[in-house]
Amino acid sequence: MARLNAVSALVVPVMLCFTAIYGLYRGVDIYDCLIAGAKRGLHVMADILPALIVLLPAVYMFRESGAADMLARLLSPVFGALGIPPETAPLVLLRPISGSGANAVAGEIMASHGADSLIGRTAAIMLGSTETTFYVTAVYFSAAGVKKARYAVPAALIADLAGFIAASFAARLFFS
Repeated sequence: MARLNAVSALVVPVMLCFTAIYGLYRGVDIYDCLIAGAKRGLHVMADILPALIVLLPAVYMFRESGAADMLARLLSPVFGALGIPPETAPLVLLRPISGSGANAVAGEIMASHGADSLIGRTAAIMLGSTETTFYVTAVYFSAAGVKKARYAVPAALIADLAGFIAASFAARLFFS
């Protein structure tokens, strides 16, 4: 195990060294490439910043207003019918919007039900099997200059729902 950890710790430095040596061998000005990449990164950051400025406070307002909890209570029977534990309803609603908000909700679920409980494990699997759909589309689409998401958001939300259902099934299959 220690040998595996030592090898995995060296993967990134070895790749960086190999890339630099290969660039030198090919006659590429590595410093200019690094500067050009940093400039492009700053331009991308400037492109996505407005989306982040709007999205992050909106997520905070959604959660703190109580709307997320109210919606979770209303949809709990639907989640139960889909095989999703009703206790994870706030996580199901918040995960497509905010990763940090979903982590906070998952922490609350694990604190109240236990990390080793079926509900706690289901929440953990849900975090690993789904994506922050609205965050990703806002950030990546604005960085790429995409103006119309068209079918991307509905398809991603359907994939999230499939991930939540599969996570619930996997938790029941392996831990109950």
